Amino acid sequence: MSNLSKQLLAALMVISTPAIPGSTALRTLTPQQGGSPEQASQARVQAYLIKEVRHELVMLPYYNLFDWLEYEVQADGTVILRGEVISPTLKADAESAMRRIEGVKQVVNQIEFLPLSPNDDRIRRAGYRAIYDENSPLFHYALQVVPSIHIIVKNGNLTLKGVVDSQADSDFANIKARGIPDVFEVKNELRVENSYD
Repeated sequence: MSNLSKQLLAALMVISTPAIPGSTALRTLTPQQGGSPEQASQARVQAYLIKEVRHELVMLPYYNLFDWLEYEVQADGTVILRGEVISPTLKADAESAMRRIEGVKQVVNQIEFLPLSPNDDRIRRAGYRAIYDENSPLFHYALQVVPSIHIIVKNGNLTLKGVVDSQADSDFANIKARGIPDVFEVKNELRVENSYD
């Protein structure tokens, strides 16, 4: 397997509006750079699929800050969906949207439907108020169509996912999340934009 194929197979895209991490490792090798015309064509097709998959997921009408979607586009046209959602409709809508994209050969839907829980719903509301309070330095993220700090709650455990502008924003969100009553565990998986750790 060529290095280009390995890079393409490893490309994992994380949905987090508006700053969605892309595959910066994805390159199209021209024949002059040592790549075959077939490899260049395959890379262009995959880059197109990555762009379309991202667009379709971001445009899902019920996708919000309490959901998290990830995807992987493989070289053979297979799209693997992962993440956690609070609505079974969103899981089905995401798969349906992928099937409409020209060039997608197969969809593997591994999206998890989060369990219904009044306590988890209460934690979600408290998390939103703590992180996106109008006096919070994180309030500007709330002005986005889908805020880029996602609050994922499962069985009393809270995970912060998404993209922020700075490490200070990530730390502040983490502190606010840890102050929410009755949360068993907080995980901070926020990524700082343009960081390449």
